[in-house]
Amino acid sequence: MDRNRKWVPGFEAVLLILLSHTTVALEVPLDPKVLEGLPQPPTITLQSPKDYIFDPRENIVIHCEAKGKPQPSFSWTRNGSHFDVEKDSKVLMKPGSGTLVIDISQEKAEAYEGTYQCTAHNEHGTAVSNNIVIRQSRSPLWSKERNEAIVVQKGVSLVLQCRPPAGLPPPVIFWMDNNFQRLPLDKRVSQALNGDLYFSNVLPEDTRSDYICYARFPHTQTIQQKQPISVTVLDSSPDGERRPGFMLPLGTTSTQMVLRGETLELECIADGLPTPDISWQKDGGELPSSRTSFHNFKKTLKISDVNEADGGAYRCTATNNLGTVHHIIKVTVNAAPFWVSAPRNLILAPNETGILMCRVSGEPKPQISWFVNGVPIENAPEDHSRKVDDDTVILSSVQSGSSAVYQCNASNAFGYLMANAFVNVLAEPPRVLTPPNRVYQVITNNPALLHCASFGSPIPTITWFKDSQISIKNGDPYVIREDGTLEIHVAQPLNSGKYTCIATNNLGIKENHVFLEVKEPTRILKQPEYKVVQRGMSAVFECKVKHDPSLHPTMTWLKDKGELPDDERFEVGTDSLIIKDVTDEDEGTYTCIMNTTLDQDSASAMLTVVEKPDPPTDLELTDQTERTVQLTWTPGDEHNSPTQKFLIQYEDLLHEPGVWINLTEVAGTSTTAQLNLSPYVYYSFRVRALNNVGYSEPSQPSRQYRTNPAAPDENPSDVHGVGLEPGNLVISWTPLTGFQSNGPGLEYKVQWRQKDVEENWSSKNVANVSQYVVSGTPTYVPYEIKVQALNDYGSGPDPEVVIGYSGEDLPLSAPDSVRVMVHSSTLAEVHWEPVAFPSVRGKLQGYKVYYRRERGLHETEKETKEEEQVLSFSGNRSEGRLPGLQPYSVYSVFVKVLNSKGEGPPSPSKTFETPEGVPEQPSFLNVVNHGMDSLTLEWGPPTNNNGRLAGYTLGYQPVNYTSELGPVKVMTFLANETTVTLGNLNASMLYKFYLSARTIKGPGPNITQEASTAMDTTRIQPTVETGKGPTEPPHPTSPITQSLHSPFHKVRPVGPPFGTVNTSVSEDGAVISWEYFGHHKNVYVEYIVENSKEDWKKEAVNGSHSHLIKGLKPGMSYRVRVVAKDAADPTVHSTDEVLVAVPAVPSRQVDIATQGWFIGLMCAIALLILVLLIVCFIKRNKGGKYPVKEKEDAHQDPEIQPMKEDDGTFGEYSDTEDHKPLKGSRTPSNGTVRRDESDDSLVDYGEGGDGQFNEDGSFIGQYSGKKEKDTHEGNESSEAPSPVNAMNSFV
Repeated sequence: MDRNRKWVPGFEAVLLILLSHTTVALEVPLDPKVLEGLPQPPTITLQSPKDYIFDPRENIVIHCEAKGKPQPSFSWTRNGSHFDVEKDSKVLMKPGSGTLVIDISQEKAEAYEGTYQCTAHNEHGTAVSNNIVIRQSRSPLWSKERNEAIVVQKGVSLVLQCRPPAGLPPPVIFWMDNNFQRLPLDKRVSQALNGDLYFSNVLPEDTRSDYICYARFPHTQTIQQKQPISVTVLDSSPDGERRPGFMLPLGTTSTQMVLRGETLELECIADGLPTPDISWQKDGGELPSSRTSFHNFKKTLKISDVNEADGGAYRCTATNNLGTVHHIIKVTVNAAPFWVSAPRNLILAPNETGILMCRVSGEPKPQISWFVNGVPIENAPEDHSRKVDDDTVILSSVQSGSSAVYQCNASNAFGYLMANAFVNVLAEPPRVLTPPNRVYQVITNNPALLHCASFGSPIPTITWFKDSQISIKNGDPYVIREDGTLEIHVAQPLNSGKYTCIATNNLGIKENHVFLEVKEPTRILKQPEYKVVQRGMSAVFECKVKHDPSLHPTMTWLKDKGELPDDERFEVGTDSLIIKDVTDEDEGTYTCIMNTTLDQDSASAMLTVVEKPDPPTDLELTDQTERTVQLTWTPGDEHNSPTQKFLIQYEDLLHEPGVWINLTEVAGTSTTAQLNLSPYVYYSFRVRALNNVGYSEPSQPSRQYRTNPAAPDENPSDVHGVGLEPGNLVISWTPLTGFQSNGPGLEYKVQWRQKDVEENWSSKNVANVSQYVVSGTPTYVPYEIKVQALNDYGSGPDPEVVIGYSGEDLPLSAPDSVRVMVHSSTLAEVHWEPVAFPSVRGKLQGYKVYYRRERGLHETEKETKEEEQVLSFSGNRSEGRLPGLQPYSVYSVFVKVLNSKGEGPPSPSKTFETPEGVPEQPSFLNVVNHGMDSLTLEWGPPTNNNGRLAGYTLGYQPVNYTSELGPVKVMTFLANETTVTLGNLNASMLYKFYLSARTIKGPGPNITQEASTAMDTTRIQPTVETGKGPTEPPHPTSPITQSLHSPFHKVRPVGPPFGTVNTSVSEDGAVISWEYFGHHKNVYVEYIVENSKEDWKKEAVNGSHSHLIKGLKPGMSYRVRVVAKDAADPTVHSTDEVLVAVPAVPSRQVDIATQGWFIGLMCAIALLILVLLIVCFIKRNKGGKYPVKEKEDAHQDPEIQPMKEDDGTFGEYSDTEDHKPLKGSRTPSNGTVRRDESDDSLVDYGEGGDGQFNEDGSFIGQYSGKKEKDTHEGNESSEAPSPVNAMNSFV
């Protein structure tokens, strides 16, 4: 602030009032249509850097570009004075810009060094560039000097100074030898930031005469070389070990200044023997880890992007085994000016107020100066509307014509900042910059932003309307931003619709319409699930998605966040991923991503590949005893499935070589097992591991382990005593195995004695057998039996006693007192006295009852004997029931006892009679005479009367057109009556009949029949209604029937089943309609070409009175008729034939694309083009030269490498190029190939079947119808290697 300007009391309050009334800075729109014709002060858009170092071998180019309306004019100053560009022929200003191009090819470049500034001016103001300091790059030669040879003792420290010439910019330093090889650097030998070479201690191998320091100047790409330095290290009086000491920097403390934003470089190089280690820390703070790095073997600390907090004391510590030394570097952070808030351009309307603010910071605090159109503001024409307060300029009630460009300059000792900001006073009516009718699409519950970018001066006021009616105010759910954008925090479907924004200022009004569509979110309904799959099997991940139907989703699968492997085993379906023949490499995380243009959803699942465990290894036997041994092993790989248990098996090489037997199991966490062994076995062990997948392969067998013989530990099992013949006892057992024998000489001691009889045990020793037969035993008596094992080393344990029985014989006695109790006409009960147990002579199995029907009671003698029937009753029974007897019959019966050997003698035969029962149904029921109002019925007697036949009962009732049954009329007849004529019946009426025979026990089952008084419309076949009880009468409303007829259609009183037939022809075919009065199940339309001898074609039309015949040829005439037929009736009913003429199709011009010769010609041309393309690609891949290639060969530029040819394959056209999934991920194709399905079906009618149509008209009847890769190597450069090139490669 100007010190001479007096501070006005209350200015702060005035500033606050002005701030409250200032306008928001109006940005100049970038739309060229809006900019066109809009006045605008100049704005600098491009300028060279403040410090411009140029190469004297090239032209100087100083950039200065600006925009404005009208186009600005440019001028320059150099070193503060006007630079007349036109007077210097070497200086050219580019047309339409202020950029200078200075040709210094024939001039001294120093003449153009200096400070330049560009000015851009038009009628609305003046903008200025930064001060651009132009300097020539310099790479001076090393001053000539003679370096003395250096001789030092081993172990001392040494510094080789470089001291390069001062260049612009400074050179890059490095040390090399005469062979242009970099000198090796390490913790002992290092190069300082100033280029000097430091030795913490020297060694004899440091002796050499070619220590050369090189300086490379970046701008000129030149390298200067210092004279070689010779160093000789003597070992005659070596220096001993010593504590560390600092060679750089010297002393205990030093200071360093760094600017904010730059990189702080701190350096510590120490001497000592052994070579010290360097470490760093900041006193009172931590090093910023993200910006800190160590270099030069930790001798250099770098902190990038320094800020004020990085100031402070940094401690460098050097340590070896003799001690520690510290050096503190005090760092001060200063700052060149930097922007807090740069001034922004203002567009103001007349009488508006604006503020320009220039907020900067720096250390020390920058001084701020204001300029107007490049002139210090204090020297500018006085403007009462303008007030300046340090970093703020307030413009009150601006007027047209007061546009200007203001410059803010902030500077301190370390630099300056300068910014242009124009104030443009405009009066412009509103313009809406957002394109009209833009459609915004968002996902439900996401924010929606509807833009209404506008321009105008004064700044337009934005209002919004929904659906051109509802005024939108700030508040939930709508927010209108300062820039006019309408924000909906959480969009819902009800927010969809048309929105109108209106921009208004005092100069006009403008409206614009946009549309919002709120879409359903994309959601994965069924996520892929964690899979555990065995190697070689298939894994299926499902990913079912729901999305907005108007969006087109794309599914992508990833593996471990990367692409799917390019492997045909991976099959991507519409909503699934199938991995076939899974391998271990397929294990990982699989993610399905469903993308739409608006959102996406993803879900992941792990695939774990499991396999049977690897076999255990390293089997070892320890802790061996006579009966135990410890087995240890090393488990194999579990393959992602924990081992559940280990199975130990053994092989008995002595008794069963090659057979492995399970011995024991241990938990999957164990690796040892204590094994119990048997004597006299040559053991070999192996182990198998079990996990969820299965058992591993067996391990390699252990070494053999033999146990010594011993007496048997057990006796034979399953000892039995059974007599196979009368007078013997067969003792059998399961012999011991060789493994169980425990030693050689295995025998069995067999012992037996009769139970409950005082006698000694009989015994017999046998070998190599599993049974022994004892002869001369009584019939079926109990014996005590035992079998003991013996071998050469002793006897087995005392055997258990088993009870057995000697052989059986046939029973001696028959049951007594056989008597019969008759319960009903079909059931009788037989009783007898059981035989005495001694006479059974064996184990009682039960009794057998033999019975036979001798004759009926109404018969005197039966001519043929019926087959004898047998019922068995197990156990000690004394009665049994005989079911299924025939009523009114005479039966005989006798009983036998049964044991395991066979049957005993029969009891005396006993006869009994069964009472009467209900008769069977009549044998037949026929209608033999059909009258207009009468029907004659005939029937036959039952096959079995089951008693004395008392007569017949006939019931009948009418059936109307809706299949409803009328009242039942009942008539009775005597047993000798088998025919009746029913009169007074309704004409053309269907009747249902029920006929049953009866005895004194009641009526038998019905035989039912249907018949109609309409003549020649049906043929009656008898059917039987089964399952009815003898007293169950016909149901009055829903009788059970097996009629062959479907419900009757409407029937005319008299006449044939068909009426009038009508025809018509449409574009789809011929329509046939008819009247039908019959009830036949099979109705067809038949047609044939007129005067043709071919068979009639027929189509089923059951249940319909019209039919469309498709596929008729135009210009032909057809004979058509309708036919009705039943399987049970050979009579075919048919309408009269009608003639249908199909009109001819008008002649059309022949389509050449359908002609065979044209198709063949096109195929030949396509094939020829394909062959030519293949030849071209082959020739190209073989290196055939084309004009471009010939030119390339002619130049032979070593830096031009031949481009790799395309792979020569033909690309496939894709209309979704912008939405390709990641390579390796698969997106399913929905393309499927469908066979054409015929609309018509030709069904042949056959015999039988209840064909009909279902509700949708489809036919469901049961008719029996008939029905090397080329490599292109680049040309290597033949240029000889130069020292400069070699050196450049190191820098």
